[in-house]
Amino acid sequence: MKHRKECVFLVNTLDSGGIENYLLRFLNYYNGEIIPTVICKGDAFGDLESDYRKISNIQLVKIKVGYVDFQAYKQLYRFFKQKKYDAIVDFTGNFAALPLLMAKYAGIKNRIVFYRGATNHFKENFLKNAYNNFLNFLIKNNATHILSNSKAALRFFFNKKEDSRFEVIYNGIDAEKFLDSDKNLREELGIPDKGFVIAHVGRYTEAKNHQTIIETAVQLCQLNKEVYFILCGRDVDISLKERVEKEKLSDRIKLLGYRKDVISVLNSSNAFYFPSLTEGQPNALLEALITGLPFVASDIDPIKETIPEEFHNYLVEPTDVSGAINRLQQIFENEEIRKSLNLSVWAKENYEPGYLFNKFYSKL
Repeated sequence: MKHRKECVFLVNTLDSGGIENYLLRFLNYYNGEIIPTVICKGDAFGDLESDYRKISNIQLVKIKVGYVDFQAYKQLYRFFKQKKYDAIVDFTGNFAALPLLMAKYAGIKNRIVFYRGATNHFKENFLKNAYNNFLNFLIKNNATHILSNSKAALRFFFNKKEDSRFEVIYNGIDAEKFLDSDKNLREELGIPDKGFVIAHVGRYTEAKNHQTIIETAVQLCQLNKEVYFILCGRDVDISLKERVEKEKLSDRIKLLGYRKDVISVLNSSNAFYFPSLTEGQPNALLEALITGLPFVASDIDPIKETIPEEFHNYLVEPTDVSGAINRLQQIFENEEIRKSLNLSVWAKENYEPGYLFNKFYSKL
């Protein structure tokens, strides 16, 4: 009988985001072949808890872990020690350092950090930077594998240094599973069949750049009465409601909160707009590409890695509202441009999950 790997995975929560959806897809792909434990360091589960609980033999655990929390690290050590895990994977960047150190003391041989963003996600100052550098030092001394879903992340966190432990493993998406519905939301949202719908999917955070998104949406809707927007993600409906109502555009800019049926949003759309300030490798953009939507996205390095180089001219500076409007207007007006930006076949081939997930699985 094939040995089933017992692995412990550390995330902050199970709220829907890039890390959480990636891990969920990976565990579903190897359902029954891995005995997984998922520890939430934020002391909470989240939107995807019920989906995770469908995975065979899974254990979900909440352990609140602060930045300097000796009791929590002692608790992690005891937890790791009580089971003979084949591997630990921590998805929290440099903050994986102390859990990996505890795992080393507990005798876990495979200690993996998986970077899923290409910048720091905190406001920098001298003390925070010093602590962050210390954590990075611990990573280099305790991780057996240092993985990332973008070259940009390894450049940022390790200053272009070479190391045999470094490997970039891009996100895998099972296109057949993702595209299993043709449902769309136009009737539900009151959008006419002839309306040109531009979508964005992503929870309301600074990194997703919703201030630029809403400014672009307002101006483009004012320029063209056939244009509509669907903005979907946790807290988007709450955070942008006042601006949309102030502009009297509630019938044109549709604000949705968190939804599991992202494919229904994309099926309702004619284009995708994704001006993130920072990313790892964005699942939301990959899903839009697989769906075949023409796109305008930000010209940051992780997104440049995500699409073929010949389409980089459809990337704009993240806060460039006029540049984004110009590109989206071209897509709206020109059917040939829309056809040329349909990268569905390319995306299905390049983000096929079997090969990419196996690269990760082989490290466990």
